[in-house]
Amino acid sequence: PTPAQLATARRMMDRTGITFPLVEAPGERVPLPDASFDMAVSEFGASLWADPVLWIPESARLLRPGGRLVFLTNSFISYLCAIDEGGTSETLQRPQFAPYRMQWPGQQGIEYHLAHGDWIDLLRANGFRIERLIELKAPPDAQPHTYYDYVRPEWAWKWPHEEIWVVRRADV
Repeated sequence: PTPAQLATARRMMDRTGITFPLVEAPGERVPLPDASFDMAVSEFGASLWADPVLWIPESARLLRPGGRLVFLTNSFISYLCAIDEGGTSETLQRPQFAPYRMQWPGQQGIEYHLAHGDWIDLLRANGFRIERLIELKAPPDAQPHTYYDYVRPEWAWKWPHEEIWVVRRADV
């Protein structure tokens, strides 16, 4: 997380009255002992910006037996249909069988996008049991967003732009 993300988390803790320790560390190398958590959540954090070959094993290390990992990321179809200059096409823009590491033209940072079969293999190889994959659909009354304009409601009514993976350490 960035300092700005941690500041937002602190504000949300103040607002809700729920407090917990915050740690600023990359998802691939968290300076905490094994079996530190019952649950871990990533909402476009490690699940998009960290190499899954590194952060998935780290999540397994940090979770207690039976611990749950929930992560939200872009759907693979939205990645395949994303236009390099921004926006989302109704046609495929890149091959499915290509490197999973993506740096968009003119953008900083690296994104990571795995096909569903690759996610399943990686999660199982690290001791996770898949409980659910939720492919999010835009609600019927969705309106274009003024800032997040790369996916229009018309596209997201046909295909999922985001997906939520719910997995659990299988060693219970």
